[in-house]
Amino acid sequence: MKKYIILLILPFLMGCDKENFSNNNPYLPNYGFSLNINMSLPQYSNLQFLSNAVYINNGSAGVRGIFVFNTGSGYVAFDAACPNQALSSCSTMTLSGINAICPCDDAIYSLFTGQAPGKEHRMKQYRVEQLNASSLKVYN
Repeated sequence: MKKYIILLILPFLMGCDKENFSNNNPYLPNYGFSLNINMSLPQYSNLQFLSNAVYINNGSAGVRGIFVFNTGSGYVAFDAACPNQALSSCSTMTLSGINAICPCDDAIYSLFTGQAPGKEHRMKQYRVEQLNASSLKVYN
């Protein structure tokens, strides 16, 4: 009987937890921050539509600012610093549609996954909580 109880409980213990991820990167410091985003404001209104991103560089979010992206099934937030480069004058990525481009090595990172083909480190990801229909909280 104990075997069956363990087999029933095991999938719940091993389940995926969206909040339990590691965003450690040897090139980027790990700063704590919390940022509320009101998507009713013009500078963030694009986030209400599928596959749109905004760049937020308010001096307190992320290492080089953050990209917040609407995946269609939720929101993701990534640091705008190139994840495979030491911090330098060229290590702030730019948005290009559904991608972020690192000008140091021209690597193209998907905003859906945070990954670039052939690169060791993915983009540094932050937690996103949808507070209501027009508000997000991004934090580390």
